[in-house]
Amino acid sequence: MTELGYKAFDADQHYYEAEDAFIRFMPKEMRKRAMQWAEIEGRKRLLVGGKVNRFIPNPTFDPVAKPGCLDTYFRAKESAQDIRAAFGELDPISPSYRNRDARLADLDQQKVEACFLFPTLGVGMETALENDGPAMLAAFRAFNRWVEEDWGLNYQDRIFAAAYISLADVDWAIEELEWALEHDCRVINMRASSVLGSDGQRRSLGHASHDPFWAKLNEAGITLAIHSGDAGYGFMLNYWGQNAEFEAFRYEPLKALLTWSPISDAIASLIAEGVFARNPNLRVATIENGSEWVWPLFKKLKKTYGQHSYAFPESPMETFAKHVWVAPYYEDDLQGLRDAIGAEHIIFGSDWPHAEGLEHPTDFVHDLKGFTADEIRLVMRENGLKLITPQKVGSTV
Repeated sequence: MTELGYKAFDADQHYYEAEDAFIRFMPKEMRKRAMQWAEIEGRKRLLVGGKVNRFIPNPTFDPVAKPGCLDTYFRAKESAQDIRAAFGELDPISPSYRNRDARLADLDQQKVEACFLFPTLGVGMETALENDGPAMLAAFRAFNRWVEEDWGLNYQDRIFAAAYISLADVDWAIEELEWALEHDCRVINMRASSVLGSDGQRRSLGHASHDPFWAKLNEAGITLAIHSGDAGYGFMLNYWGQNAEFEAFRYEPLKALLTWSPISDAIASLIAEGVFARNPNLRVATIENGSEWVWPLFKKLKKTYGQHSYAFPESPMETFAKHVWVAPYYEDDLQGLRDAIGAEHIIFGSDWPHAEGLEHPTDFVHDLKGFTADEIRLVMRENGLKLITPQKVGSTV
């Protein structure tokens, strides 16, 4: 474990959901349409919308992979023909993966002052249910109530669990945001995707119909996290003859090489459709999406602005610099990211306790080669602390 000389802020920690996470507060009449458990061929499987869901291969999470066990694989130092074998020996689930007081003890040991806390299973469920809007909204309302009961949206000013919100129904989204704010929520989570409305039409994040929600979030001054998950980009995989079902840890070379970037498209929508211009208090943190998407997006923003400057109230590069924070992967070009967006907009996230994250969160600092001590402190602590502090309308973003 690395000693920084101060406690870190980890922008990407996770829980492993309890088996009743979507069910505990789910209305009984919605369970068959949303989430259920079933035993199939002697194995406990999660049914979502009446179908076996394969987003997570072992949704009971017991046993579970050791934190950071895929580190060398993600640094491309080790080839893994059999990804299951690469996980190595599994462990019984740790209390801190499902208990907030046990997690606080782990944070103390990790020298982490506070963290954003995100779902493991939950980030893959919106796509699975989006064709049944009422069931999807009921599922996430139930899920958020479970998050608050088991973890707390703000637990002792150290664990900041994200409330999950979908824009499939704007009135619902505003109600859910208001509920979250009543529970001192500091971060909400959305997927990087367009939204399927109740009328069957897909709309971008920046569509004018979503403006009432963005205005409410702008007024609240809390952070929007766009965390990786199933963004519903299976349509493109179908086009290339690939299996469109999102399965974590199932890798195929072509899937890894196709030029799809849900997070780039999500940020492009917020910029190009004027969401930030209309809501100057909005702050967006991109979590577990890496940073390799930043350079291609910047290239497009520069060209588009040069050709259509009349469509933007200011340079879209300036807009990005004011409103977007990026949590890169440890294997990314971190010096290049600093040069592109500044150390002030990079946040450290360990992905702990996931297999693809870091065994010891603060070891992230070893990848910040070439950063000054002040820049390292911004990345490892100060930027994250800024994002958990609600920002008043009219203050500097």
